[in-house]
Amino acid sequence: MLGSGNAATVLCELIANAGHEIIQVASRDEEHAKQLAATYKANTASLKVEHFDEADIYIIALHDAALDHIENIPALNGKFVIHTAGRISVNALKSCSDTYGVLYPLQSLSRYIDHIPEVPFLIDGNSQEVLQRILDFAKTFSSKVIVANDTERLNYHISAVFVNNFTNHLYAMVELFCGKEAIDFNNLQPLINETSERLGKISPFLTQTGPAIRNDTFTLNRHLEALSGDPEMKYLYLKLTESIMKIHGMR
Repeated sequence: MLGSGNAATVLCELIANAGHEIIQVASRDEEHAKQLAATYKANTASLKVEHFDEADIYIIALHDAALDHIENIPALNGKFVIHTAGRISVNALKSCSDTYGVLYPLQSLSRYIDHIPEVPFLIDGNSQEVLQRILDFAKTFSSKVIVANDTERLNYHISAVFVNNFTNHLYAMVELFCGKEAIDFNNLQPLINETSERLGKISPFLTQTGPAIRNDTFTLNRHLEALSGDPEMKYLYLKLTESIMKIHGMR
């Protein structure tokens, strides 16, 4: 495993729980590498060493920028290498190996949570044989493995940013707004849960509610007036309202 952050930590646990052996952890952060490796009684290494320990698969779970200069990790030369990035082409590994692919977890991964959620994986390989090896490997620790090319994976990555990162940012902004207005953010939890629950049952397009889809200008104006002291919240409110109206054909 190359990396010792959130993705590397969760991937190590998934892979080890499936009965595979973590041989070695290599990372820029030596202390993090030691902590992660100790969990699996694995060796550690610097990314700059000339040779890694022998393993069947070398998984790169580093920042995307590291893949732009993969030649700076000479120990990967000629190995069976896979990266875990959503936006990076499978061919980013072409310069270091003849057998390479992608194992992208379509999930928000954090080493700080006390459970591992369901993790779908998008996979690709530079040949049918490599793709089959990655497929067989991924199926040992995930029930949802999807073959996806570079364009499909990029579009999934963009979609994931919207449904996870942007949504979470909105929660964070609302939490700050509630704190400023001395109301309890936790009282919104049942609403958040209900919205999330519906997604597994019916299209979000069909379940859209609120003043924007009703074209309730009185309520919209009242909200915007109340947000006059918070320009950023007001701006987002306006843009999201415009987007809802546009998508639902009201403008």
